[in-house]
This record gives sequence, C-alpha cells and structure tokens, in this order.
Amino acid sequence: MSFWEKIKQTFRNFMAGRNGVDPLSVTLVWGGLIVYVLSAIFSSALLGLLSLVVYGYTIFRIFSRNGSKRADENRRYLAFKSKITTTFRQAQTRHKNRKQYKYFRCPNCKAWLKLPRKAGVVTVTCGRCHNNFTQKA
Repeated sequence: MSFWEKIKQTFRNFMAGRNGVDPLSVTLVWGGLIVYVLSAIFSSALLGLLSLVVYGYTIFRIFSRNGSKRADENRRYLAFKSKITTTFRQAQTRHKNRKQYKYFRCPNCKAWLKLPRKAGVVTVTCGRCHNNFTQKA
C-alpha cells in the first residue's frame, strides 16, 4: 500500500460514522464566502467574525457523529428551499402567461387559479377547497 493510499484509508476511517457534506453544508460554505467578501468590501470586523462563525458551524456539521440531528436540519433546509423555489417558479410562469390567462386567488383558501382571458364572467370552483364564486376574466 502506497503512502497516499494509507492517507486515504486513514481519512476514510476518520470519517466513518460522521455526517459528511450535505446540501445545507454546501449552502453554508457559500453563505460564509459571501459574508466574508462583504466584510472585505465594507471593512467590517463584525461581518468577518460572522463568516468565521458560519464556517465553524459548517465544519461542526460535517464532522458531527449525530447523523439524525444533522439529517433533520438538512430536511428542514430542503423543505424551506423547495418552498422558495416553487413560489419563484410559479411567479415566473404567471408572469410568462399573463397575456393568455388571468390569474387570481381563491377568496377562501388563497390558492392561485387561472382563467383564459376574455372568458367573461364565470362561476369558478376552486380545486383545493371546492368553493364556488364568480370571477371576471
């Protein structure tokens, strides 16, 4: 076994049972980098300290042996990220199709609904809460 193979095997043994890198850790690294760059631009010691705290927490997460707690944190992060990206994607779609459809919200459950433009006054049934109301398109 060569020297580098021994180093790799030692590192594998060290990381066994540890959390490793997950999407939240990657986001924290990028967030720490952005805060660090902002601290350099604004010459702020507080932002520099904040970036070090973010990096410290990231290293703690990567080397942590409490996998269930780190997985729970990552699950909550992914749910939050999914909610934000879905909202943004839906807003893009509404903006792109604004000339063909009129978008509006259900007065009962606030779900987004759409009607083709120039459909006149229509009785609409919400697909989520089954509320009936009239809407002009």
